[in-house]
Amino acid sequence: MATLDIRNLDKHYGAFHALRDINVGIESGEFLVLVGPSGCGKSTLLRAIAGLESVSGGQILIGGRDISRIEPFDRGVAMVFQNYALYPHMTVRQNMGFALKVARQPKAVIDAAVQRAAEILRIEAQLDKKPKALSGGQKQRVAIGRAITRSPEVFLFDEPLSNLDAALRSQMRIELGRLHAQLGATMVYVTHDQTEAMTMASRIVVLRDGEVEQIGSPLELYNRPARRFVAGFLGSPRMNFIQARVRSSTGRIVSLDAPHLDTGAGNAPSLDITLAPDAAVPAPGAPVVVGIRPEAFADGAGVGWQLNGTVAVVESLGRDTLLYIDTGPLRAFDSESLEGYFAVHRTRQMDARHGDAVSVRIDPRHVYLFDDERAIAWPERADD
Repeated sequence: MATLDIRNLDKHYGAFHALRDINVGIESGEFLVLVGPSGCGKSTLLRAIAGLESVSGGQILIGGRDISRIEPFDRGVAMVFQNYALYPHMTVRQNMGFALKVARQPKAVIDAAVQRAAEILRIEAQLDKKPKALSGGQKQRVAIGRAITRSPEVFLFDEPLSNLDAALRSQMRIELGRLHAQLGATMVYVTHDQTEAMTMASRIVVLRDGEVEQIGSPLELYNRPARRFVAGFLGSPRMNFIQARVRSSTGRIVSLDAPHLDTGAGNAPSLDITLAPDAAVPAPGAPVVVGIRPEAFADGAGVGWQLNGTVAVVESLGRDTLLYIDTGPLRAFDSESLEGYFAVHRTRQMDARHGDAVSVRIDPRHVYLFDDERAIAWPERADD
């Protein structure tokens, strides 16, 4: 396997700037996931690596070799598509060996490569069937097997699990993780599903409007997002955001007020946050955004903001429960819910119903703080 370097990559479609100065270095054997909302440029970037899209500027290098403007077949990559792209008139064996046949490889070499890929993917019993006789998961394995037989330097995956049902997607995530470990392959994987990104990636590249927002390991991005967009994109349910204002600041400590907050008797009317050492301290009166993940709300009385409201929606997930809380005049914004409900995750079963009164607390040790888009404070962690 080989390294993959993307340097100052740009892509224009006429006046539309689809990719903007992309710089990503991928180590040999790494599983890199490109993630972001629809239209962010992730599939365009993958297709540019594959040679299916021309680039307007910059370089793509595999193992130090500039492949930016050479033909797709000569790049040393193999791509697995969302729609499988299997030939319906060919058997599984023929589909998997077709690229080697086109390359005029000896039959013995083709047979050995197909047999090896089939054993890795555990589809030996399907080799003489045609695609119409296969399930969705089996078709996806055949598409991956076709890539394996080519022994590429880099594997490219364009949302390969999006056509599968939820149970099969979960199974295929495990299979792809096993495949990556077994092959030690360099893989670049595109998805809009942040769960796939978090569970499969060595590192994640978060894209937005054709630009890189942040690059890091799944836990780095989850625990230390550099920007509010990244904080909100990674996590399900997504992070809750509250608009607030700086009451005062002393050194790296800022005290915050939130409009329309019902603090409850005995609770501090302000929230005191310790800023990052290199953060610019916002001036008193400046607007800021407080973020708290659904699992980080505290129960009971204590230091922090108390949110009092009623249960709007209950989602029972077996051992876990998600509550969506209506807090009246205090609304979450940038929310998945159009109503501005606060999402609260509890790792236990709860006998909660619509309309039940509920109270949760925002502990200042568990919140994020953003100055517009930029993160300036993160929760305390035991390993910090």
